[in-house]
Amino acid sequence: MKEKTREQIPRFLKDMYRFMVIIFRYPFARFRALPDFIIIGVQKGGTSSLFELLKQHPNIKTSVFKEVHYYDFQYQKGKKWYRSFFPLLKRDKKLVYGEASPYYFFHPLVPERIYKDNPNVKLILLLRDPVDRAYSHYQMERRKGREKLKSFEEAISKETERIQKGYDGITNGKQLYNYNHHIYSYVARGRYDVQLKRWLQYFKREQLLVLKSEDFFVSPHNNLERIYKFLDIPVIFPKDLLVKNQGMYNPVKNDTIKHLRDYYKPHNEELSRFLGENFQWT
Repeated sequence: MKEKTREQIPRFLKDMYRFMVIIFRYPFARFRALPDFIIIGVQKGGTSSLFELLKQHPNIKTSVFKEVHYYDFQYQKGKKWYRSFFPLLKRDKKLVYGEASPYYFFHPLVPERIYKDNPNVKLILLLRDPVDRAYSHYQMERRKGREKLKSFEEAISKETERIQKGYDGITNGKQLYNYNHHIYSYVARGRYDVQLKRWLQYFKREQLLVLKSEDFFVSPHNNLERIYKFLDIPVIFPKDLLVKNQGMYNPVKNDTIKHLRDYYKPHNEELSRFLGENFQWT
């Protein structure tokens, strides 16, 4: 039987599962740990595959499911609620705990929130070609039925208008969550340099490991080794290297690719300069 992807699981089942987790784990939440590392992004950058690979390591224990969404959607519920999703406090110092919520990187308030709760946490970031990421994001929202605009070109032409009010509402504290900002931010999420600088206002550079998604999928062992060393755990490779949540769709138009390549060029150059590594895509 073919394994269902997370996108195929009905929303009500996911919500029911989360509810059951809270019911049974919340009473003992104060005895549970905060994560040692968080995969903060990016969406459609390979975070599901990475999360599943890390779960196979004997020294890594993760949240009960990917995308707890505490620091973006559920922050008002408090740290005890967040702890509910993690294992009990560690007796074995060789273990490391982690979670993955790829909207964290883009959300404007998340860096400060994490820093307040967990200033020494390690952060892992997968960055995918922003053009490919934007189109994959659009296709995902079309599959889920949340995007009604039938062309990628129309969606990105209306993006700024759709998400700006949401950004303002989140940053001025009037909204805990904004649907448009979360769902329709196809192009904006690819301005990696802008988002990264926001994170580095709070966290030291050595707390952040940045990898190219394309390199991760081409050379998973090399990149996993970098991650294991970053987390200070033994190099033990997983048996299952299957890619998770891989979608298939028609290619984007050449004119649209050129437009987006030109748009992202200065952002990619600034990102590469800022990190001291080549993060330009062609």
